[in-house]
Amino acid sequence: DEEIRTVNLMYQWLIEEDLRLTEIAERLNGMRIRTDSERLWNHETVRQVLTNEKYIGNNVYNRGSFKLKKLRLANSPPMWIRKDGAFEPVVPPEVFHTAQAILKARVKIYTDEEMLDRLRALYRDKGTLSVPIIDEAPDFPSAKSLARRFGGLTRAYELVGFTPMLDLQYQQTNRQLRRLYPEIMQRTEHQIIEFGGTVRRDPANGLLHVGDGLTVSLVLARCQTFNSGARRWRIGFNTKPAPDLILAIRLNASNTAERDYYLLPRFNFGNAPLHLSEKHAAELECFRFETLEFFYGLTRRTDLRSGLRSGLHCNAIIHREEEPIP
Repeated sequence: DEEIRTVNLMYQWLIEEDLRLTEIAERLNGMRIRTDSERLWNHETVRQVLTNEKYIGNNVYNRGSFKLKKLRLANSPPMWIRKDGAFEPVVPPEVFHTAQAILKARVKIYTDEEMLDRLRALYRDKGTLSVPIIDEAPDFPSAKSLARRFGGLTRAYELVGFTPMLDLQYQQTNRQLRRLYPEIMQRTEHQIIEFGGTVRRDPANGLLHVGDGLTVSLVLARCQTFNSGARRWRIGFNTKPAPDLILAIRLNASNTAERDYYLLPRFNFGNAPLHLSEKHAAELECFRFETLEFFYGLTRRTDLRSGLRSGLHCNAIIHREEEPIP
């Protein structure tokens, strides 16, 4: 009941008080009301509530496609699948449609130069730019609109003379990784040899050929820290030719040293990148290791005759265990 009351308040503030979406977000946050994910409200989360037909009981899906691990594409309305009256409405239909008319009337079609002029003015006023700053600016095109118009938000930033700090940090991390990667690769090769294995690096693609048949790709997974404090790691699987095993090294928060290791058999994963967090799926734990001792053990050469003797000994034990036990 409390959530239904909050939703209707949002429509009331839009229609009766003509509040902007950012003003509605500020009012909700001031009332200590959080979103369903327990986060602060912003321009975008308010817009989702004020434009979603589920609040008048309609179920609409297939608005986007995500086929064969490609980028998500927005489908045109004729492709949408809908069921009107699927649930009991919590907002009167006439209120919902009035809200849509108000939001549509607020939309202004800007020329490229007008959008850039407004973006420059926002940059001068705030001293920096980001998606939240753009989306929360009153009477301003959204960050998505800027990205669509100029082929990406970074390009729009460049056109107004802004260099995101994130880009500078990304470049600095890249320099760290370029120094770190050869050190880890050389150490890995040395340890394989120390454990009695053989290794050869293919200069064409960087794959390690261990023993007589195993190919290994060594991948550094950089740590990305978000404003919320959450950390994410991305492991790519786009190495060509495809290796038998991917040795993914997850880096620490500063991307200066190893945190832990993942041994990922290629046949267990597709081509889509793997995204890891501090608390990821339990089934991934079987691939995670604190050290590379297990991996180095896999590369050790074993004498075939010794293996055969061990096998005969095991068979003898099995036969003896089949005899009655006193």
